[in-house]
Amino acid sequence: MDALLRNSPWLSAAVLAWLVAQALKMIASTIATRHLDFSRLVDTGGMPSSHTAFVSALTTSVGLTQGFHSAEFAIVLCFSLIILYDATNLRRSAGYHAQVLNTIVPQLLKGKVLKPGFESPKLHELLGHTPLEVLVGAMLGVLLAVWLFHKLGI
Repeated sequence: MDALLRNSPWLSAAVLAWLVAQALKMIASTIATRHLDFSRLVDTGGMPSSHTAFVSALTTSVGLTQGFHSAEFAIVLCFSLIILYDATNLRRSAGYHAQVLNTIVPQLLKGKVLKPGFESPKLHELLGHTPLEVLVGAMLGVLLAVWLFHKLGI
């Protein structure tokens, strides 16, 4: 395990941040619903953003090892910003669309506007993140990467 950490500290920091964020998400969900739901370990959406924690840890790791003025850092940062934008805008909007569709399809079925026998699967509504969820995920990723690199002496 120590060899993996030292041979790929960038990936190790990113995976650690993702795992911690997903665990925190499950804990927060359990507290809020008083029900242990293991699907939250791999589910999208919620506090904190594991996508953001993942890319923030990777970006921070590259910056710490390659320098914050390096081409590698700039490349990772650009892709990370695209992921953050996607999490707070595109995926969040898709979640709103799912909420609306999940509300109107049953109403349409009751009014028999749709053909009899039509079945609509319930769409997943928790797709994106609020800006706060992304901010917390980013802070978590940065802090975990800095902690891991300090612990490894890198």
